[in-house]
Amino acid sequence: MLTSRAAAWAAVSGLAGTCMIGISFAINPGPPAGASGAQLTAFGQQHHDAILWGAWLQAVGPALIVLFALAVVALAGATARLAGWMTLFGAATLMTVSLIEITGYLGTLYTSPATMPGTSLALIHAVQHLWLIVAAPALWLPLGLVILGPAVLPRVLGYLALVLAAGYALAGALTLLDLTVPAAVLISAGIPAVWWLAAAGTLLIRAREAPSAAGLPSGAAA
Repeated sequence: MLTSRAAAWAAVSGLAGTCMIGISFAINPGPPAGASGAQLTAFGQQHHDAILWGAWLQAVGPALIVLFALAVVALAGATARLAGWMTLFGAATLMTVSLIEITGYLGTLYTSPATMPGTSLALIHAVQHLWLIVAAPALWLPLGLVILGPAVLPRVLGYLALVLAAGYALAGALTLLDLTVPAAVLISAGIPAVWWLAAAGTLLIRAREAPSAAGLPSGAAA
């Protein structure tokens, strides 16, 4: 079992990772819809630094969130349960999809060959489907089941995680025939940020209330 100090650092990791992703979206605006190859190249040159910093934040942020999610699995004693293993699988899947998308961001900055920015943008649109179809549901579903076990976090967060898993799986099916995921669906991807902040904030509070060398109380109020 993790000590309360380790749990506190894991919670800080979750909070930091969530904030980093939010900042990455804020500083890294997408190119205008229907932009030509020349316009994409000009956009990349104009927003060069913002795209690079946004890519860095979006690469590191999810890794910190995954650390928090795996800490929840450890605190719940679910490392040997199927839900715990599936959370690990979901975290790995989400990180893979996220890094592929970030590769597309970086690719838009290359001007040789001339088709590179457009090809990279198409890759981004394509991989965003994978986030909805499998990456997000594969993490939210087992993590929700883990939280519904021992009272490491409030059970309501477990139920909300299951709702998010179902919602994103449904969105992935409904947008499957669209080459580009609708903007409204992409904007809704910010909803989990509230969940991560609530979960990490709750764990941080509980960790601070426990002795630093002890594990979190298993009977914490749900």
